[in-house]
Amino acid sequence: MSVLVLVLAVSAACCLGFGFVLQQNAAQRAPLNDFLSFRLLVDLMKVPRWLGGIGLMVAGMALGAAALGQGELSLVEPLLATNLLFALALSRRQTRQSLGRQGWAGLLLLAGGVTAFIVAGEPQGGAATADPTRQWLIIGAMTGLALLLTTHAKRSRLSSGPVLLALAAGLLYGVQDALTRVSGEKFSQGGFAELMTGWQPYAVLALGVTGLLLVQSAFETASLRKSLPALTAAQPLAGIICGVGFLGDRLRTDAVALSWEAGGLLAVVAGIILLGLHPCMPTGAVQRATVGQLQPQTR
Repeated sequence: MSVLVLVLAVSAACCLGFGFVLQQNAAQRAPLNDFLSFRLLVDLMKVPRWLGGIGLMVAGMALGAAALGQGELSLVEPLLATNLLFALALSRRQTRQSLGRQGWAGLLLLAGGVTAFIVAGEPQGGAATADPTRQWLIIGAMTGLALLLTTHAKRSRLSSGPVLLALAAGLLYGVQDALTRVSGEKFSQGGFAELMTGWQPYAVLALGVTGLLLVQSAFETASLRKSLPALTAAQPLAGIICGVGFLGDRLRTDAVALSWEAGGLLAVVAGIILLGLHPCMPTGAVQRATVGQLQPQTR
C-alpha cells in the first residue's frame, strides 16, 4: 500500500469526521418543516458552525478524490470509514466522556477490520469493465435502494427515518466515489475537455448534493449516535461493490482470503456501531424551531 494513499485517505477521514460533528451540531436546531427540503440547506448556510463543517467536508472529499486517483477504490473506502474515529475524538472533547471499554473495543474492531480486509484482499487496480450493462445495473441498484430507503424514511422521520436516510446517503456517496475515480481517469487521459464531455462529473455533483440533503435531514431529526454509524458503514460497502463490480478492482478470492475479507468487513461494521453508540457521541438534545430561520451560531 502506498504511503501517499494512506496519508491522503486518513487525512480525508479526519476532515470528514470533524466536519460531520460540526454539521450535526448545527442541523439539529433546524426547523422540522425543512425535512428533506432544499430550504434546509439554505437555512443552514446562515450558520457559521455548519459552514465550517461543510468546509471540512469539502476538504475531505478533495483529499479522498486525490487518494482515489492514486489507489484502488477497494483500498481507499475502508480507510475513509475511519472518519468515525475522528468524529468520536471531537465529540469526546465536547462531552468530556472517557473512552472506556466500549470505545476501545470499537476502535480495535474498526482498525483491525480495516487492516484485515486490506491485508487479506490485497486490492489491486485493473481495467474498468467494458460491459456498460454491469455498470448501470450496479449504479441503478444502489440509487434505487437509496430511493426506497428515502421514501420509507419520509413516513417514519422521527423513528427509523434518520437511520434510513443515513444508509441512503452512504450508498449514494459510495457511487459518487466510484464516479469520482472515473472522472479522474478521464481528466488524466484527455484533460478538462475530455472530462466535461462525459456524464460522470455531472452525476458526481448531483449525487453529492442529494447525499448532502439526506445527511443534513438525518442530522436534523436524530442524534449523531443514530445517523453517523449507518452513513459510515454504508459508504465503504457500496464503494467496494462498485470498485469490484465495474471499475476493475481485484481482490484475492481464495477461501482463506475471502474468509478474512468477510470477517474484516464484519469487524468494521461492528466497530462502527460500537463507536457510534458510545456515550460521548452527542445524544441530540435538540432545540428545534417549528417556524422561522436558524439563528447564526458562533460557538
